[in-house]
Amino acid sequence: MISLTRAAIDSQALLDRVTVPAAGAVVLFLGTVRELTGDRRTLALDYEGYPEMAEKKLLELEAEARRRWPLCEVALVHRLGRLELTEASVAVAVSSPHRGAAFEAGRWLIDTLKEVVPIWKQEHWADGTTEWVHPGMNGDPNAGHAERESFRASAGGAP
Repeated sequence: MISLTRAAIDSQALLDRVTVPAAGAVVLFLGTVRELTGDRRTLALDYEGYPEMAEKKLLELEAEARRRWPLCEVALVHRLGRLELTEASVAVAVSSPHRGAAFEAGRWLIDTLKEVVPIWKQEHWADGTTEWVHPGMNGDPNAGHAERESFRASAGGAP
């Protein structure tokens, strides 16, 4: 199950979705909005993405994880829009008969999701500045901005 949403992520609903009788292990990862990035204070984040491409990539990640590990269920959810401190921006929930596969798959899914799924975040800093970031851009915010604008143009200006 994959989802892009503007609503708060319901972690209990995700746990319920992936908890099945065949699973002896359930792993849930929540990425939350933190206050400090390095020595800079964050006030809020805005997430923007190209939904059709993001959903396609999420489905590919789910399929690859199922190919690599014996998973019972997988749930990938990413928020879009404005998020305040401590709110969950992304969730990965997996279940497997054994904990090793659940932990490995969960870690691979979140790490790869952050690298390849076309979702960008705009940091709103306490000093009044903002910066667009995509983790797959190797720390170059201008590259992330250029890629985001390219996606927006190819999607007819969306989102």
